[in-house]
Amino acid sequence: MKKSKVYTRTGDQGTTSLVGGTRISKTDVRLESYGTIDELNSYLGLLQTFLIEEADSSFLLKVQNKLFTIGSYLATDQDKIALNAASIIFLSDIETIEHRIDEIDEQLPPINHFVIPGGSRDAAVCHICRTICRRAERRILTLDTHCEVDKNVIAYMNRLSDYLFLLSRKLNHNNNHNEIFWDKTCK
Repeated sequence: MKKSKVYTRTGDQGTTSLVGGTRISKTDVRLESYGTIDELNSYLGLLQTFLIEEADSSFLLKVQNKLFTIGSYLATDQDKIALNAASIIFLSDIETIEHRIDEIDEQLPPINHFVIPGGSRDAAVCHICRTICRRAERRILTLDTHCEVDKNVIAYMNRLSDYLFLLSRKLNHNNNHNEIFWDKTCK
């Protein structure tokens, strides 16, 4: 079997191809959307190295796979080619993440203050993932103003940032780190 080349030279002029063959600028909002998904997925890979509980690790791996689904969805020019079935986010995917959010939330004490990102190292990395997720969501919403984006994709990203917030709280809790709350007085 012939080995494929990593470099194609087709992007040297600042463009890339969507699934379907359409060439777009590497600064296009669509590329920004799925590029930010890729960045998030990389940081989730870093977060994985900190996780101790198998339930957290296996769930996060499922999330990483779903992010590939979303990246594939965003990279497909649906005006030129039909969306692959593997590129669809279903309502059940959103419900799965909501269920995990509820499970974690039940384990944690209630809060009524804004949380400052930080605490344990794993929680701090989780907060970085959360903020990249929020940026990815904003990029996807910008793309939605140019071409319609499936509402399940947008909802999944919104729930994912909620999940990452609660996971960061759980990680601090498990590491016996007090959460850092916003001091409104700034003293």
